[in-house]
Amino acid sequence: MPSALDSPEGGEEDILRYEEVKDNAVSPMDLSELLKEGTKESHDRAENTQFVKDFLKGRIKKELFKLATVALYFTYSALEEEMDRIKDNPVFAPLYFPVELHRREALAKDLKYFYGEDWKEKIQCSEATQQYVDRIHHVGQHEPELLVAHAYTRYMGDLSGGQVLKKVAQRALKLPSTEEGIQFYVFDNISNAQQFKQLYRARMNALDLDKNTKERIVEEANKAFRFNMQVFDELDKIGRSLAEEAQDGGFPVHDGKGDIRKCPYHADKLGTASPGCPFHAAVGLARQPLVQLVLAACMAVAAGAAAWYIL
Repeated sequence: MPSALDSPEGGEEDILRYEEVKDNAVSPMDLSELLKEGTKESHDRAENTQFVKDFLKGRIKKELFKLATVALYFTYSALEEEMDRIKDNPVFAPLYFPVELHRREALAKDLKYFYGEDWKEKIQCSEATQQYVDRIHHVGQHEPELLVAHAYTRYMGDLSGGQVLKKVAQRALKLPSTEEGIQFYVFDNISNAQQFKQLYRARMNALDLDKNTKERIVEEANKAFRFNMQVFDELDKIGRSLAEEAQDGGFPVHDGKGDIRKCPYHADKLGTASPGCPFHAAVGLARQPLVQLVLAACMAVAAGAAAWYIL
């Protein structure tokens, strides 16, 4: 299968299509439009899962981001294994873009960055991710035309909202500017994401599929969204059990969830805070009678000054 930017004739024909495909060239019965309309509700629900909302706000723990990367690795390994196997099947061949889209190698680089050289021995497939993986393998081996739904759901999302998540993760986790740890979101062989997505949709619309098959693909895409949401929910539950991490060099923030002993305030109440903890030291100092007297006097002066200013 030639690259999206190359053609057997020397490059001009595919490049021309790449640049000229427009969204207004589609009809309501085209597969791309059926998928867009048919998965709108599932897409909205996925975006409103707690994990995604927290991620977009920059509230993502590094350990949880690592586990999300592990889930993606197993998911894309399954997807790309099946895509490689059916790459010559006419029901999928026009959508086979290994150079431009495949993510497994990029995810392997991210896992090596986070877990070290022996990362393969340190990761395992979670329960929710395994269910997703099993479905991808089943579809690839028994209903290859439905693999279109899984490729569409993953890759088009990666080229759209995934680019926002890339920036959020890099900033929130203080990752290197060299993009280590976020190679998953880097598509070096796609120069223009919007144009590539238009080409991809045009290729989907050109597939020789009957109405029933198109409806089954839309149904499968909704299943793909549900599998993703199950993974998100699983990650959210894990995230609630993880210790809170320090924010911007300040004190850890505790929301009442997880290990209460990790919060300096609660640790102080329990008498378990580290003697060297700045928070503990400040609280202890404030309990001294002389310090309390000085603080009271300062507050009285401040109150008097405020009252004078108001009058």
